[in-house]
Amino acid sequence: MIVAGVDGSPSALAAVDYAAADAARRGTSLRLVHVREPWTGVRLSQLNDLENTYGAEVLATAERRARAGAPDLTVTTGQVTGGVVARLKEEAAKADAVVIGSRGTGGFTGMILGSVGLGLAGHTPGPVIVVREPSSPSHGRLLVGYDGADEADVALEFAFAEARRRGAGIKAVFSWQPPPFSSVGTMYDNLIHCVYEERTTFVEERFAAWRERHPGVPVEYASVYGHPVNVLAEESRGADLVVAGSRGLGALGAAVLGSVGHGLLHHAHCPVAIVSSPGGPA
Repeated sequence: MIVAGVDGSPSALAAVDYAAADAARRGTSLRLVHVREPWTGVRLSQLNDLENTYGAEVLATAERRARAGAPDLTVTTGQVTGGVVARLKEEAAKADAVVIGSRGTGGFTGMILGSVGLGLAGHTPGPVIVVREPSSPSHGRLLVGYDGADEADVALEFAFAEARRRGAGIKAVFSWQPPPFSSVGTMYDNLIHCVYEERTTFVEERFAAWRERHPGVPVEYASVYGHPVNVLAEESRGADLVVAGSRGLGALGAAVLGSVGHGLLHHAHCPVAIVSSPGGPA
């Protein structure tokens, strides 16, 4: 089952389109969920009634949208009350993936990613897919950031499965930027170059094993010297989906969503899937 959170916003409707297509590819059902945060107080009963009516309209619109894109899809709807992030986490526990828009109806104009996306990404057992805009013509390619870490292997496994479902190829990118040094940094140029070469070799060897296990999926691999967020965001212009692990190399143990995943959620030009390790934080 695929779960899509809906709130009537344009990005949520784009998420419905993505979720319906994803469910159809997987041969599974789609559940549309609208979460309303409760009003308290007897005098607010009318507002509660208005919110229930609004939620019903949001779900009806989303269901029509989903069925228009996938007429044979099994679609269910649900209006639940509580904290949006908490309730969608509960829904995620029963789903193969959760799909949401990048910004809800309460988002500020200058913010690309809403608080719901940040609250869910890296906190659910399955992937969280954040969709910003209506789908564009297919590029036939998925993009994945790969640095050889265990979390990156989980993201790559998801990417290969998704590529098979879509009949698409994969471009895997290893991007590395050295830490900043002081004005005497030239003393470290050779050392930095050696570290980069060693890391590149390690990542290429690990990726080669993945390539051999999935001979039916067209694959590209690139090693780039640059900031991972900038590199992947630019590459995402020609991708249908960019996939990242919830944490990468160097992430602090307490950090659930790493800096690369966080940056991609803000700057990628296509939907972003953040994939957590099985048994990871929920």
